[in-house]
Amino acid sequence: MIVAVRLKGFSRIATIEKGEIEVVDFVKRMFREFYSRDGSAGDSLYMIEQREFGFAYFEGWILRHKKFRLSGELREFMQRMIPSDVYYSSAYYEDPESEMDKKGWLGADLVFDIDADHIPSRCDRVHDNWVCSSCGFPGKGSTPKECPSCSNQRFEVSSWPCEACLKSASDEASKLLDMLLGDFGLSKHDVRAYFSGHRGYHVHVENDAVRRLDAVERKEIVDYVLGLGIDLNFHGLGVALAKATSNSSSFKFGWRQRVIMGLQNLMQNASEESLSQIGLNKRTVRTLLLNKKAILERLADSGTLGTVRGIGSETRKKLSEYAVRNGSAAIDTVVTTDIHRLIRLPGTLHSKTGLMKAEFPVSSINDFDPFVSAVAFRSGSITVFVFDAPKFRFEDDEYGPYRNQEVELSTAAALMLVCKNRARVIE
Repeated sequence: MIVAVRLKGFSRIATIEKGEIEVVDFVKRMFREFYSRDGSAGDSLYMIEQREFGFAYFEGWILRHKKFRLSGELREFMQRMIPSDVYYSSAYYEDPESEMDKKGWLGADLVFDIDADHIPSRCDRVHDNWVCSSCGFPGKGSTPKECPSCSNQRFEVSSWPCEACLKSASDEASKLLDMLLGDFGLSKHDVRAYFSGHRGYHVHVENDAVRRLDAVERKEIVDYVLGLGIDLNFHGLGVALAKATSNSSSFKFGWRQRVIMGLQNLMQNASEESLSQIGLNKRTVRTLLLNKKAILERLADSGTLGTVRGIGSETRKKLSEYAVRNGSAAIDTVVTTDIHRLIRLPGTLHSKTGLMKAEFPVSSINDFDPFVSAVAFRSGSITVFVFDAPKFRFEDDEYGPYRNQEVELSTAAALMLVCKNRARVIE
């Protein structure tokens, strides 16, 4: 069964005036060019014939419950239909084209989504905008829960994939990969890492041991990644911390190691301001700073904060809980527990940027540059009228900031601005 539905609130067509090119026509033409020359999407997909595929279209439609026997069939379909976004199921089915309750679930990959939208940043006021869908009240920065003017809770949001935001998402993905490879003992061959094409990263675990896990079992993995339910006393990090000793390497792996490293980083960079932000009073802050060297030595030697006069169990607990929060990885919990999830297909373009969902080696996340490796168009230039855009970079070239001006940009840079509804193409 193939289902096509209209997407509510899908708006990609800009106002057409003389001398302009319709947004949909331009972006669709660029996507057609990409899919006509790129032949890699779907090649590395395991058991492709048992996956469900979904497609969003520029005109506002979404098509689901499609299946393909071979990656070549999938690419031929994409070249013919030119979707704005392509998704496939993390799940395997007996019959991917049937209704959900009749598909016959066989298992699912374990997938993680890390999005900069869910990570607090200081730069969102520079590049993110929102407008109330009801009254049109505008604002910058993080989207509020409700409109300050009319209390409406629906907004049109324009976010931006800035380098600082993507670095924050990359740091979270790095922590996740460390847990999967270190704590869970997964092989690098079982874990695949991707830039999402917009403001985040995806991590897929393709392993027989995880495919049959149900939603509850996946929730246990989520809790571990988030550091939920950690018994600090069990790890020698809570009330009994002062008495905890270790002459072994027992604190050099798992959450115990992660918390110790977090405490070391906290104390090495400790200041009155940073310690006060944790919720410590001035007297406790002064005591910690005076004993900074001794505390760092004890953390390195035995994996504890040690006994310091004036530092009680409640302070040790606050410090350890802070380290847990910073050691956890900010994943989208719904994505990981969903055993029927559709996720973006690697090697395809993201309609909000024109960038690819690009894979990189799990050991090379710190070297991966989305504005180089995920760029799909590397030649040519296009003249656009930019409404509003912050400073940004593509490969070795820097652009902007722009406001209400006509400029000639590289194809990739121009495409992203148009996809973001921040520019129009000048014919």
